[in-house]
Amino acid sequence: MRAMILAAGLGKRMRPLTDRCPKPLLPVAGRPLIVHHLARLRAAGITEVVINVSYRAEQIIAALGDGAEHGVRIAWSREESPLETGGGIRQALPLLGEAPFLLVNGDVWCDLDPAALPALGDDLAWLALVDNPEHHASGDFHLDAAGRVHAEGEPRLTFAGISLLDPALVADEPEGAFALAPLLRRAMADGRVGGHHHRGDWVDVGTPERLAELDRRLRG
Repeated sequence: MRAMILAAGLGKRMRPLTDRCPKPLLPVAGRPLIVHHLARLRAAGITEVVINVSYRAEQIIAALGDGAEHGVRIAWSREESPLETGGGIRQALPLLGEAPFLLVNGDVWCDLDPAALPALGDDLAWLALVDNPEHHASGDFHLDAAGRVHAEGEPRLTFAGISLLDPALVADEPEGAFALAPLLRRAMADGRVGGHHHRGDWVDVGTPERLAELDRRLRG
């Protein structure tokens, strides 16, 4: 299985830290945040990784190269301007192939083991969901007792930024910038999205304060 790490964002919430350094390269416990992702993927046996880049792309590419130093092979998907999540995936499809792939938001940290994820079967997506953090108390989706994810319903959980996707979810969309969430909601309406409530560690590393807190936690 291949994985894709989303790393093309502008990092506006991280300013001023991202004025000179792209968010994926911000250090956490002594190494760039994105390197934590690569290490977890490699440990799970996932060594083919696609990374989309836009803002300060050359810095990220120079830092990671072809991935050999981290035990993976990186294919780069360059975006002249950020294409949002859906558009970024759509552009990267030739690099991802036709099989389901693991999608990881570059600005989260999670101890979920990618090797333990289920097969998609007939679903178009599988989402890791977590308890709602204080900064997102209303959550995103409802997970029912059968492991199906719905756009509506209570209680609600927060999308962890980690998912399995079938390329067919975005393959018929026109190229250009577009969000992924509407496509997920459409697949939910068709009963084709599963999920899991992950109760382990998860951090949305979206602000300098949360980055600093994660750094303190990982350093012990």
